[in-house]
Amino acid sequence: MREFLEGSRAIAEIIKRVKPGVISAYPITPQTHIVEELASMVANGELNSQFINVESEHSAASVVLGASATGVRVFTATSSQGLLYMAEVIFNIAGLRLPLVMTCANRAVSAPINIWNDQQDSISLRDAGWIQLYAENNQEAVDFHLIGYRISEDKAVMLPVMVCMDGFILTHGLEPLDLPEQDKVDKFLPSYKPLYKLDPNEPLTMGILADPDYYLEARYAIQETFKDVLRILPKVADEFSAIFVRDYKDLLIEEYFTKDAEKIIVSMGSVCGTIKEVVDELRKKGKKVGLLRIISYRPFPYARVYEALKNCPKIAVLDKAVSLGAYAPLASEIKVSFSNKKKSPKVISSFVAGLGGRDITLESIREIFRKLNVKEISQDFIDLKPELLTEAYGK
Repeated sequence: MREFLEGSRAIAEIIKRVKPGVISAYPITPQTHIVEELASMVANGELNSQFINVESEHSAASVVLGASATGVRVFTATSSQGLLYMAEVIFNIAGLRLPLVMTCANRAVSAPINIWNDQQDSISLRDAGWIQLYAENNQEAVDFHLIGYRISEDKAVMLPVMVCMDGFILTHGLEPLDLPEQDKVDKFLPSYKPLYKLDPNEPLTMGILADPDYYLEARYAIQETFKDVLRILPKVADEFSAIFVRDYKDLLIEEYFTKDAEKIIVSMGSVCGTIKEVVDELRKKGKKVGLLRIISYRPFPYARVYEALKNCPKIAVLDKAVSLGAYAPLASEIKVSFSNKKKSPKVISSFVAGLGGRDITLESIREIFRKLNVKEISQDFIDLKPELLTEAYGK
């Protein structure tokens, strides 16, 4: 069924089809429209779910943790400081091996206060034990939520999934979308039957104190499961394609004109649409350029990245987040992909752009390709305004 919808409304529609038993969230820009729409669906009797109002994001995360622990399919969503406020519970959800899906409407992190888009929020929680999938457009955002539940509830996984979609750019953008029919959703995602749950008739303990004799093994088990996820994602993508006729290949990366490319930009999220436009433009001029889009940031597909990039001499990595005092996050992962490998690009340059919602224009992307003509760049902040630095330093 094809409809012209705002991204947030589309997410609410797919969650309605997933039929969670419990929804809990706290309003924060730019995530609010998603749960506002879901609350209306519950109030109007369109969705048989319990919508639990809470006083904070920490409480919202705690509610869905508790509901998931009792064997119920759940949903929540947040952004920016809201995600960071959830951080304690975010780690607990993964550590308890509880399946659920959360939307992160990516937004810059304060201070200074900024409500616009970058990916600093979800990147800051990259080590929490959640699978992270990054959508380029709203169709992907819709589909990744459905796929997220299928992966999260897989008995071989039992880990939470964070679907990351760029705030405002996607959440408030309108696109024509294919919304899956309910019968197809039910075929792809059966009713949730928990592997374990809190039940007075069959008592068990969750979150028990793990002393030094056990804690290491618990973390190791999650790390090993992430290796399994790298194998499970392509299988789920095949199942999805067979039912919905949209092919996301292996759900790990997307290669766009990479086979013969002499210059490739690596990035993730909605900016990849802009990069594709510049790639098309330069290809018409005979330039061998391409894009490698990262879909699964956690687990990170090192082997696939290496195979896609090993024959390209010049690589640019474009981050919409910064790891202060170190290399940019995605750039670090790309460099690790080539450690102890026989083949390696001559240049792997790092660029940071779009922080706080600053526009990444077609010219910004052209400039990155031009800068790949010179020596390797360790970290270049694109479209930086030097005249504002004095004020930023507080002098």
